Amino acid sequence: MQRLIFDEPRDGVRKIVLATNIAETSITINDVVFVVDCGKAKETSYDALNNTPCLLPSWISKVSAQQSLCLQIKSLKLGSISEFLSRALQSPELLAVQNAIEYLKIIGALDENENLTVLGRHLTMLPMEPKLGKMLILGAVFNCLDPILTIVAGLSVRDPFLTPLDKKDVSPLPLWVGGRCMESPFMIVVHLENQLKRKAVEWEDTGMAFACELVDFVYLKEVSSYNLLLAEAAKAQFSHDYSDHLALVRAYEGWKDAEKDQIGYEYCWKNFLSAQSMKAIDSLRKEFFSLLKDTDLVDGNMATYNAWSYDEHLIRAVICCGLYPGICSVVQNEKSFSLKTMEDGQVLLHSNSVNARECKIPYPWLVFNEKIKVNSVFLRDSTAVSDSVLLLFGGDILRGDGDGHLKMLGGYLEFFMKPAIAEMYQSLRRELDELIQNKLLNPRMGIHMYHELLSAVRLLISEDQCDGRFVFSHQSAPDAAHQSRICCTYLQDKAIENNQFRSTVEFNGMQIMGQPCNNKKFAEKDAAAEALQLLMGGTQSGHEYIDHMSMLLKKSKKDHK
Repeated sequence: MQRLIFDEPRDGVRKIVLATNIAETSITINDVVFVVDCGKAKETSYDALNNTPCLLPSWISKVSAQQSLCLQIKSLKLGSISEFLSRALQSPELLAVQNAIEYLKIIGALDENENLTVLGRHLTMLPMEPKLGKMLILGAVFNCLDPILTIVAGLSVRDPFLTPLDKKDVSPLPLWVGGRCMESPFMIVVHLENQLKRKAVEWEDTGMAFACELVDFVYLKEVSSYNLLLAEAAKAQFSHDYSDHLALVRAYEGWKDAEKDQIGYEYCWKNFLSAQSMKAIDSLRKEFFSLLKDTDLVDGNMATYNAWSYDEHLIRAVICCGLYPGICSVVQNEKSFSLKTMEDGQVLLHSNSVNARECKIPYPWLVFNEKIKVNSVFLRDSTAVSDSVLLLFGGDILRGDGDGHLKMLGGYLEFFMKPAIAEMYQSLRRELDELIQNKLLNPRMGIHMYHELLSAVRLLISEDQCDGRFVFSHQSAPDAAHQSRICCTYLQDKAIENNQFRSTVEFNGMQIMGQPCNNKKFAEKDAAAEALQLLMGGTQSGHEYIDHMSMLLKKSKKDHK
């Protein structure tokens, strides 16, 4: 029946083809004249009433639709995006269009003149959000495709990690209590009530009824709290590296192993996972790999594109590259931490995130895929990244006002470091961009010729101390009310672990952090020396302190020799 779509219609007959977004890009029908996007996509869901998994249509994200629409307009060479959409019957808001165009420029899909880049042309061939398409492409380029396939597929379907509220709607496995098989929580309640009746026959009827109601209430309340703890523990076992996305990869790999032993459903029940979502992820992985083959970025040999799938630092970097500019700063306090984004200020982590249970995140940044606003803004999923990952795999790096000053996101993110270190990052970034550009222009090109570059990058992102040494700040334009405050210099001391202290000098909107020292006096001297060195453009601090990044640079050069 499906072959009929390729037949030419008779005279006076119009052929209408209904297709999913993936099918639309997977096959070519020569006589198609118009394509109408209905604005819906099918997502896996679960019908608790009928105990049935469902694949139901739902409205797609407006932001995603606008970004993809902009790419399609440029791929069809229809001129200016804003002008073309302004002539539509129901033109979108101008601000929404401008935001979509700006986003596509930030991720490198459009150049400054709104022309499609090489990356943009590849993204038009992938029926998914541009950021997920970019992550998929970079996973193929850097030979860590398998985990990235899982992450992109997982972000395209319903969250496979269930809460206890979700799990109560799934048929549970039998539970043995007191030598009897209890197939549901209700049977356990009945069992407890019967036990209570036997032990309280002397009670009056009213007392008996009250006791049974009490057992029912207490049991259900305790089971709810206990299930919540179990669900949190189940997800936590998949993540010990401050990443929801890497937790998803481990959960999927465990499910695949369980499927081989035909215990996939039991694995999902034990670990509070949705079996339907895991199957949907498995199916989408195959679809996405097929689409990558159509772009010639991969061939049939998966082993070639998984040479570095074991390198979690590189996977973290590819995640950052895809999710940027979804970036959030981690501000460490004495007993906890706070989070801030450029658009929203202070934000919170969603309770389902593995990072929400952490008291401390030893990274200066989080990248995230989705944020939602209820009363506050919540990040649904996140992965922690270091300064090196953000500088090498984030957005464009711009020179600041002085030596050792780098900026990102139009100057909102600012990094201060030694001039030699800044030059190193800029040089590595230029070479990485060249590698990606050449690979996309020539998909069959092997990246082994960039062995020295990749070795240096992998060394740098794996040995970054993740202490946020290159502190960011947002420098507002000085005015009369703030002139005196901005021009002042502040010195802040903070006690850290092992009875040590770390001082920070604040000057003209910049923050210069010193090294940990055994007492406040030495910590203040170290911070002052760092600040003086930065402001005077020197290459050595007063106490001959060698920066960790300098050591990395020397080590990488030595290894290459």
